[in-house]
Amino acid sequence: MKFFNNLMKDEQGATAIEYGLIAALIAVAAIVAMQGLGNQLSNTFSSVSTTMSV
Repeated sequence: MKFFNNLMKDEQGATAIEYGLIAALIAVAAIVAMQGLGNQLSNTFSSVSTTMSV
């Protein structure tokens, strides 16, 4: 019984989960930002290519 009481009071696992969720959120934000930037760069290079070939 003492083991379960100590287990319930232990917050190290909760902290690790919180750090994992924060890291996942940062990764998702970075992926979204990079996709937007990649699409914008693709459009810019296509525009430059079209302008140069005319």
